[in-house]
Amino acid sequence: MAQDSLRPETDSTTMIDTSVPHSARIWNYWLGGKDNYPVDHAAGDAFRAVFPGITDLARDSRAFLGRAVTFLAGEAGIRQFLDIGTGLPTADNTHEIAQRTAPDARVVYVDNDPLVLTHARALLTSTPEGATDYVDSDLHDPETVLREAAKTLDLSRPVGLTMMQVSGHIADYAEARAIIGALMGALPPGSWFAFNDSVDTHKANAEATRRYNESGAVPYFLRSPAELAGFFDGLELLAPGVVPLNDWRPGPATPVHGEVIALGGVARKP
Repeated sequence: MAQDSLRPETDSTTMIDTSVPHSARIWNYWLGGKDNYPVDHAAGDAFRAVFPGITDLARDSRAFLGRAVTFLAGEAGIRQFLDIGTGLPTADNTHEIAQRTAPDARVVYVDNDPLVLTHARALLTSTPEGATDYVDSDLHDPETVLREAAKTLDLSRPVGLTMMQVSGHIADYAEARAIIGALMGALPPGSWFAFNDSVDTHKANAEATRRYNESGAVPYFLRSPAELAGFFDGLELLAPGVVPLNDWRPGPATPVHGEVIALGGVARKP
């Protein structure tokens, strides 16, 4: 869960609603961040009581992003990144990972939340050689995402599109496929897609998500392994394919888990 929407009851100064759980703040809480409120702690703790592994999942997803972007900026030679569903900035954001390998990398973040926007503008600063920008747009509107991203990125050159733990904000699977297809369809050959999300086959995570969705928060929809793999249709999957997060090109410090909670992969547009 990396995106969210506002509820009507908001703080008039910041336009940040602290009366209901907020997925970006909950994710930040699980990662040990400080940009969250008591209502997020309560929701995050309730989720964790049913599924204690959610903290590991949050960390594993972040580590997967790091390995994927390092590959793209390094071996794949990508110098442009479109990160959709940014969430709140934490350590090792996409531009920091990419610019560590390629200081001239250009990164555009996309989210539609005012809290994320405030923090992004303050914290997501670039190297002098590269560029970092933020697009305030909704995942459901790929045309606007692409139009705004084109102000910073050259969409005639390959781009690395990243979507981590965000596709479940799209309730309908066919619509989710269409949105990802529209985004990748607008990018040139040689572009890459790095993606991960949670499976619906892990009982504890599925039950915790069901309860979360009933809490009044913006719901999140888990999908089957086959459905997640379907997001890569038409693309050339990089080995080892669509696999549990920590099985994707693990490093020496990557933990080993016995459960399949989320799947991820990286693929190239031919």
